[in-house]
Amino acid sequence: MRVRLVSGPVSDAMIHAAGLRKSFGGFEAVRGIDVDVRRGEAFGFLGPNGAGKSSTMRMIAAVSPTSGGTLQILGMDPATDGPAIRARIGVCPQEDTLDNELNVRDNLYIYGRYFGIPRKVVNERVDELLEFAMLTEKATAKVDELSGGMKRRLTIARSLVNRPELLLLDEPTTGLDPQARHVLWDQLYRLKHAGVTLVITTHYMDEAEQLCDRLVVMDKGVIAAEGSPAELIAAHSTREVAELRFVVGSEAGTPEEIATRVGDLATRVEALPDRLLLYTDDGDEVLARVHERGLRPVATLVRRSTLEDVFLRLTGRSLVD
Repeated sequence: MRVRLVSGPVSDAMIHAAGLRKSFGGFEAVRGIDVDVRRGEAFGFLGPNGAGKSSTMRMIAAVSPTSGGTLQILGMDPATDGPAIRARIGVCPQEDTLDNELNVRDNLYIYGRYFGIPRKVVNERVDELLEFAMLTEKATAKVDELSGGMKRRLTIARSLVNRPELLLLDEPTTGLDPQARHVLWDQLYRLKHAGVTLVITTHYMDEAEQLCDRLVVMDKGVIAAEGSPAELIAAHSTREVAELRFVVGSEAGTPEEIATRVGDLATRVEALPDRLLLYTDDGDEVLARVHERGLRPVATLVRRSTLEDVFLRLTGRSLVD
């Protein structure tokens, strides 16, 4: 059965923010960002905890007032049209907020009734969403009986009960094992193909690369870069990265000392506590030249550049710091 998810009038401008700010007392969590999200795309906010991603999402969800700048959601002002906006969007929060006293089906049904959807229509949508979330066989199970991945799938299904045009997902796969993450990715692909515009916050680089058509890299409340994953990698990194790991305290020296010995072999060298990163267009050639200089790392790896490398270049620290 095909789940029909999108309803409402068609418009290409889903989100428009200019100089958007959010302050909490004397702390400015979002410091004047510009964002535009087009209908039908998957747009990401990539950054570490504390970058301002969740604060931005709460403003977009029309549940937290802006502190400055301009914000339009679905062509409306959240300051005056909050209820109308919330009726047309779906929100999947970072933490599951399911009702543990209800079974799986009733979690969907009661949430649908909050939107004033007629009982018959809600029942039909619940059946569709249970199938979509692969939870039909768990319809009468209590929430406590579900695995972490099942709870996340139920939370996403619940956010779709009003057939939103725009779905906000705040760290949708945090805490899940790799298999459960990939199941959720498949669900999000299906939503995008069904016409739902996705806005995703994440600190997982592979998730952003897999899911997002475009994204912004946020750090300390500002946008450091914007583009597609491929565009960002091309603009801010090299084709390949050679990773070198040495025994701590070895005669080769500290990562910083080793970096000075091989700095001329790569476009850029990053010395991290546990490894050395050499940015180059030919990782194998760099490794061969490292060995020619008498250096013997205990482990080596040549890989393609990722968004993790982009973030390291832009901010000077790892995405998971």
